[in-house]
Amino acid sequence: MKKLLFLVFVIFCSCQSDKKQKSVSSSNIKLDLTPLPYFEDIKVNDVKLEKPAFGDWLFSHNEEGQSFEQFIKTKHIVPTKEENIIYLQPIGTFNSSQIKQIELVRQYLAIFFQLETKVLEGVSNDIIPNNARRIGDVGQEQFLAGYILTDVLKKEKPEKGIALMAITEKDLYPKPEWNYVFGLASYRDKIAVSSMYRMQKEADFNLALDRLLKICSHEIGHMFGLHHCIEANCVMNGTNSMSETDRHWIRLCSLCQRKLYSGFKFDNVKRLKELENYFEKNNLAEGLALMEKDLEKIKNK
Repeated sequence: MKKLLFLVFVIFCSCQSDKKQKSVSSSNIKLDLTPLPYFEDIKVNDVKLEKPAFGDWLFSHNEEGQSFEQFIKTKHIVPTKEENIIYLQPIGTFNSSQIKQIELVRQYLAIFFQLETKVLEGVSNDIIPNNARRIGDVGQEQFLAGYILTDVLKKEKPEKGIALMAITEKDLYPKPEWNYVFGLASYRDKIAVSSMYRMQKEADFNLALDRLLKICSHEIGHMFGLHHCIEANCVMNGTNSMSETDRHWIRLCSLCQRKLYSGFKFDNVKRLKELENYFEKNNLAEGLALMEKDLEKIKNK
C-alpha cells in the first residue's frame, strides 16, 4: 500500500530539503515578529484541516509543520537584485491548449510571487536520450525525471534566475521500479520538472490549469523556504493523490502568506487584487471566491 501511495505523488509531494542550498540567511531579514493587520484580517478565512483519512498525505506522514519563527530562523532563498526572475522551460511538442496553459502559468506565477516570470524558448524532446526514456504500463512514452534535472536544467544558467521549472507534456518516472511520478525537484539547485500528462487526464481546460497553478506555486514556494502547511487548507498542503490535490485550496493561508511576504515585502493588497482579477479573467471560480472573501475582510476594516 505504501508503494501505491508513492506512485500518486505529485511534484509537490516529492518535497525534498537540503540545508546546504544557496540561500539568504534569516539574519539578513529585518522584520517585526508582530503580524501586520493584513494577516490578522485574512486569518479569519483560514479553514483548519480536517483529520486526515486513509490515503491522505498527513495520514502517512507525521509532519510537525513550520511556525513563522522557525521559518525566519531557517536559511532560505529570497529575491535579490542579482536573482529575481522565475523561469519556465518547456520541453516537448505542445498542442495549442497546452501552450496557452504554460503562458497562463507564467502570468500566474508573476502575480503569486510578485516577481518577473519568463518562459524560455522551448526545446525538443530529442534532448532526452534513449537511455532516459521508456514505455509505460499503458503504452505511453515516459522520461526519466532525474535526467531532466541533472543533465538538462542544471546546465542552464538563465540571467538573474532564482527558480527554474521545466514543463513537459510527456509522462515521467523517477526510477525503474516505479510506474510514474508527476514531477521531481532539487531545492538545493533551485530546479524542478513537472509533467502535464496526468494533470490533463479526465480534466477540462480549467481543471487542468488549476492543477498546474497549484503544483507550480507550491513547488516554487518550497524553493523560497515554505514547508508543508499542516494548519489550514492551503496550497502548501502535502498531497498523496490527484483527488487530494483537487480538494486543497489554491490559496496560501495567512501564515504561509506572512512567511512569503517576510522576504519579498510586496504590496499584499495589490497582490490580492491581481489574483482576484486573474481568477475572474480565466473563469477559475474557486480561486476567485477565495480572493473575494479575503478582500471583503480587508474592506470591512
